[in-house]
Order: sequence, then C-alpha cells, then structure tokens
Amino acid sequence: MASLANTTAGAVAGARKISNGKRIPIISSKSLSFPSFRPSISSLKPLIPTKFSSLSPLQCSPNPSPSTSPPSLKSRLRNGETLYGIFLLSFSPTLAEIVAFSGYDFVVIDMEHGPGGIHESLQMLRAVATTNTPAIIRLPESSAVWAKKALDLGPQGIMFPMIDSPKDARKAVSYCRFPPNGIRGSAHTVVRASNYGINEGYLSNYKEDLLIMCQVETVDGVKKVEEIAAVEGVDCIQMGPLDLSASLGYLWDPGHKKVREMLRTAEREVLKSDRKDGGAFLAGFAMPHDPPEALGKRGYHMVSGAVDVGLFRNAVVEDVRKFKISLNADSDYSDDDKDSDEKYWSE
Repeated sequence: MASLANTTAGAVAGARKISNGKRIPIISSKSLSFPSFRPSISSLKPLIPTKFSSLSPLQCSPNPSPSTSPPSLKSRLRNGETLYGIFLLSFSPTLAEIVAFSGYDFVVIDMEHGPGGIHESLQMLRAVATTNTPAIIRLPESSAVWAKKALDLGPQGIMFPMIDSPKDARKAVSYCRFPPNGIRGSAHTVVRASNYGINEGYLSNYKEDLLIMCQVETVDGVKKVEEIAAVEGVDCIQMGPLDLSASLGYLWDPGHKKVREMLRTAEREVLKSDRKDGGAFLAGFAMPHDPPEALGKRGYHMVSGAVDVGLFRNAVVEDVRKFKISLNADSDYSDDDKDSDEKYWSE
C-alpha cells in the first residue's frame, strides 16, 4: 500500500503546481503503480457470515438438495408405480412446457424420428424442468457418441433403438458408464448433467439415477428378449409395435394377428423376469387398436399414450372438419342466439 500512497501524494503535488502558474507535469500510465489484488479464500473469511463459511458450493446452491428432489423414475418403478408419458417429436419448447404442466409422469424427447438434435434437446429439457418433469432422450441410433452427448445434457433416462441381442444391450450399457465399467467419455466437471460441476455427488449417483431403456422392435429382438432383459444395467425393455410389424411384413397392419402374437410373446418374457434380481421393467407405446388402458392391464410399467405432433394434428383436423360441416349444414342461427351471445359478453 506504500506505493499507492506515494503515487497519490505525487498526484496532489502535481495539482499544487497549477496554482503557482507552473507547467503541469505529464503523468504517464507507467508512472502509476498499483499493487496487484488477488484475494484468497482465507482473506475473505472475515467477510463471510459464520453460518455460510463452511458450506460447499453445492450446499450454497439455491437449487433443492437431493433429499428434497422428487423421486426418480427408477425409484418409482421399483415402488410398483405404473407411469404414463408422452413422446415429444415437435421439438417445440412451448408444447413441451404445456405437456409438463399437464401432469405426465415422464416425457420422451425423440431424436430418432423428430427433427431435433442435441441443441434442440437441451431446450426441451429446460422447458420441462420448470415442473421437474422427468425426461428420457431417445437416441437416433445406438452409438457411444450419441449416448455421450445426450447423457451430458442430464436426462433421467436414455432409450436405445433397435436392440436385437444381449451383445447390443451390453454395448448400450457400456456407453452410459465411465471407465473402467464402460466407455463413456468424461467431462463431468463442466456438463449440465452434473449441474456444470456444482453437484459434487454426481459421480457417486449417476448410475443409480439413470434409467437405461432398450427398444426391442424386430423378430430377432423378440427371440432374444429374455436374455436382453437380463443384461446387467438394462432397466427397461421398450416394445416397438410399428417396427415389429414391419419386421414381420405387416407395416400397414400393426394390428395383424401375427404382430399381436409376437408382441404378447415378448411381453410375457419380460414380465416373468425377476426385477429384484436385475430383471427389466416393461414399457410400451399405445396404438389405435391397443390403447393405453389395455397396456396397463397387461402389466406394462411405463405406458406412452400419445405424441405431441399427433395430438396437435388431431385437434386441428377436427377443428377444420367441424367448421366445414357447419358451412354445409342448415343454419340454426336465430335472434335468440344473438341475444344470448350479447348477454354473455355484456356480463
């Protein structure tokens, strides 16, 4: 601080020379010397209230602690709940927010068939986070790169498409785990999944918190479904009725008898697995001929009953249809209707 005092004194002396009518000395930036200021945590301790001084960054965070967070999808499944969700293909954060406020147990952000990628998925996750609605990301393909990028965003679950064998399932699980238990690349100190490094318990809890789902949607997959469900780390088998019907040669008839029989075979194999001994839960997607209620009665633990694009499509098509019909129908309009309408709005 001595150098700072000397510099200040010199500046004052320079100012006094003005009153004597003498030339003002030019003070260059090089002649100003200020001490560097690099505060350490210890130097700041006197400024921090005692009750906060021993807290970690996680404890100081305004976010709720893990103990106050809502139960995870995996824990709810283990408690015997049947969960109801929706697929989001539009990648519209507004629709995602409406869905979240509507009370679904989970949403599936669909990168396999939707137009969005990683960046768009992040916006969707933020949209549903306002209500703590759990999100699952469905990958466009089963690969380490896609899994890594999706998992770094911090979804509660991840869904791998086209799993046809136990080997495929083991690979999928390895994509979700850090070495030496897997091959997932690590940036846990800065990614959203760990609250950008603020969540100090992420590495200890990530395996327990993450729901790993494998889609079985081909004839080959159904033949191996019991073995796939028994793979360590696979938490849920998601049935794919449309792709299964295509695999059987009935793309245009997913309700065909042979497709239904194949689907029932897969369901029985998954349901008979012992979930207390590492078996998998059963998840599925409702169809017009196979509504959500039917899936629930057959023992499905996770049921997806709709797609955001499909719901919106149905609503707008019906809206247009009703108006077109009204144009062709005899009008029932009368003065009484008009008076009633005016009375309503005047109130």
